[in-house]
Amino acid sequence: MSEQGWPAPRVDGAVTGTVTVPGSKSISNRALILAAISDGPSHLTGLLEARDTSLMRSALVSLGVGIADSGTTVTVTPGSLKGPANVDCGLAGTVMRFVPPVAALADGVVAFDGDEYARERPMGVILGALRTLGVQIDDGGTGRMPYSVSGTGSVRGGKVTLDASGSSQFVSALLLAGARYDEGVDIRHDGKPVPSQPHLDMSVAMLRERGVTVDDAEPNRWVVAPGPIRALDYAIEPDLSNAAPFLAAAVITGGSVTVTGWPAETTQPGGQLPEIFTRFGADVTLGADGLTVRGTGRVQGCDLDLSEVGELTPVIAAVAAFADGPSYLRGIAHLRNHETDRLAALETEFNALGGDVTQLDDGLAIRPKPLQGGLFHTYADHRMAHAAAVVGLLVDDLRIENIGTTAKTLPAFPEMWSELAG
Repeated sequence: MSEQGWPAPRVDGAVTGTVTVPGSKSISNRALILAAISDGPSHLTGLLEARDTSLMRSALVSLGVGIADSGTTVTVTPGSLKGPANVDCGLAGTVMRFVPPVAALADGVVAFDGDEYARERPMGVILGALRTLGVQIDDGGTGRMPYSVSGTGSVRGGKVTLDASGSSQFVSALLLAGARYDEGVDIRHDGKPVPSQPHLDMSVAMLRERGVTVDDAEPNRWVVAPGPIRALDYAIEPDLSNAAPFLAAAVITGGSVTVTGWPAETTQPGGQLPEIFTRFGADVTLGADGLTVRGTGRVQGCDLDLSEVGELTPVIAAVAAFADGPSYLRGIAHLRNHETDRLAALETEFNALGGDVTQLDDGLAIRPKPLQGGLFHTYADHRMAHAAAVVGLLVDDLRIENIGTTAKTLPAFPEMWSELAG
């Protein structure tokens, strides 16, 4: 089966159903980081159980943090951070970027490595920023994994200027740990616009909920005051980005799909899905049962700025492939440095099925054409697998290479998808 690929479910009519997605990966890993360096034990409910969160938990435990499960609650007890330790980042950007600023607070050497693709992801920005703040880093001059952080038990902190146009995670990484630095941290961005603003808003909001003073009034500057991070019992929202393929199924098949537990307000990028799917011509309502998306039988081509919600691009591209006219997805040049080069991967895989997708300087142009079956490669990228599953609903004999990569954030995806497709 691994050589042949996973047969994507094909449907002949409208997809209907109700889906419950587990906790947000982005919120889960931020909550784990903050709990690990807070002033007391925290109890987290609804924490995502997936590869990315498992890697984060293992990383923090290796540094001396206590993490224990009791039913649906995870208790995180801060400890004395120390090395030596080895951190497996897998392909998790939140681990490879959020943990080094915490490891800098440990006493000892912490070594980082990850999957083959992880060694290609740029890390020089965050490593250079940590050096500016007084942290000793050894990356062999590559700016990539493997690398090590030699902690002394404290970090001076202070002012640092970086170019975070490649990923908002570079800023979030320093924000999350900055309050524990002696001088706090004063982060200044110098470069093209920082992508994924919702993720920055998420980091700031979660810090403020824990009593940390963050001043982000000045554009491209974030100042975190030194001080304690208050322990907090916290409930994790559903992962709205993981809801994207299920809602997309309704859009392209003229069906109706409800995702339960959709929050009335959120800082998650997936919170923009209602507006995006409305632009494609769907009807969207938020009620007591959750968010419901109803396809109208027509998918409209549209021009979208996805700079704040780049992680949604693969699924949105899949929807655009079935529109009644061209679509343009813009503001996503930074996706070339995600789990894989997502722009090149989407262009390659859609065109291999007979599509017409071309890269722009900052995005994709998608001109709908009839697609045929084949093997859709995922490049060890869970979002590519989600996109392939959406395409497979309306294309005969589509097979998905390495569907198991969805375990990164949603291990039950194959079963949930098959159930929805009926």
